[in-house]
Amino acid sequence: MIKIVTRLKQDTNFLLLFLASLSLGIAVVNPSIPITRNIYNYIFIVDISQSMNTMDMSLGAEKVSRIDFTKNTLRKILERLPCKSKVSIGMFAGVSVAATYTPIEICENFSAINSTVDHLDWRSTWSGNTRIRESMINLARLIRSFPESAQVIYFTDGEEAPKLHIFNTRDLSQFQGGNDWLLAGVGTLEGTAIPKYDSKNQLIGYWSNESFALQPGIAQISQSNIGTRNDSVASGVSDRYLSRLDEQYLVDLSKEIKGQYVRATNVDVVLDAMGKQKAAWRDQSELPLRHILTLFALILFLMRFISLKKIQGFFKR
Repeated sequence: MIKIVTRLKQDTNFLLLFLASLSLGIAVVNPSIPITRNIYNYIFIVDISQSMNTMDMSLGAEKVSRIDFTKNTLRKILERLPCKSKVSIGMFAGVSVAATYTPIEICENFSAINSTVDHLDWRSTWSGNTRIRESMINLARLIRSFPESAQVIYFTDGEEAPKLHIFNTRDLSQFQGGNDWLLAGVGTLEGTAIPKYDSKNQLIGYWSNESFALQPGIAQISQSNIGTRNDSVASGVSDRYLSRLDEQYLVDLSKEIKGQYVRATNVDVVLDAMGKQKAAWRDQSELPLRHILTLFALILFLMRFISLKKIQGFFKR
């Protein structure tokens, strides 16, 4: 033993070979160290009402609709979520939110989740109205039915249709379910006409100003429809209703439910805001060291063929 120690001190090559062999020997055992990491469960809600068909977003040089921009952003987010994260995709229209499934593990179900995103379409709507405030209550009820809690990322342009007034504005001051929910605004602040399509997705005109006007009488305060939208088409350019991202409304709404708001201009902005949300739970797992030790052994072995003078000469260049 003394002879080995003496040789290790005197012979650098032998020392490197010894350390490389020792690292490989430990790597065979495959040791690991315990690590703790945050695990997130998400439900991504996509507004599929017809205002999301407005063509005021861009992907590169191409003009795209708000819903297509949202789908592209969602795909990029999914690519960057770590394994063990759980994801559900939901749709919003009218006053209701529907989840396609309860949150499922992202890596095992990556293709299925992406397929769900690809098939998001305004033609899945079950109501012509858009009641975002009302949907908060229904969304909280939906999440309570999940086996595990989930954080909300809600993509919408903030367009309430018909417009809110004193009789149809839900009071959310006592709402308890929205802590850390993220409202992601999609659209621009410039007014753009909302295209109207038929069931075959063929353009037949544009939504008119009449479509967003309040109905007279008791209809506008009815709990069954909470104000219905006129189905007319604009007869000319001047009659078209111009849709904008209602950013101030979404900011106020996020504060009211104790959530946060971000304008979804790109995937990094949304991911940064998601990083501020609380984790669903903390996972205790093991980090295997085999590959690290093997790489370390390879580096030590290669160092035997590099003289100290060559190393010094490299750094003097």
